[in-house]
Amino acid sequence: MNDGSMLGTLLPIIAMFAIMWFLLIRPAQKRQKQTKQMQESLKRGDKVITIGGLHGVIDAVDDTSVFLKVADGTTLQFDRQAVGRVVDASAS
Repeated sequence: MNDGSMLGTLLPIIAMFAIMWFLLIRPAQKRQKQTKQMQESLKRGDKVITIGGLHGVIDAVDDTSVFLKVADGTTLQFDRQAVGRVVDASAS
């Protein structure tokens, strides 16, 4: 097998990998990075929604946990990774 035909057979595989990278892998890595930054920047008073759908306001934050105030003053402890997103206060 000569080098020209070998390159011809590898080129479609390389092209498919490049397409997969730009359409699937790269955007997923970007979302992961944004989520991690959001979870690291959590502070008291932020309105958040957990990945389980629980709405609350952050009452306290430590290295690994957040304490959410929910209905009637109940405070629940969650891992930081359980926070799915911060709710924009101006949107409510």
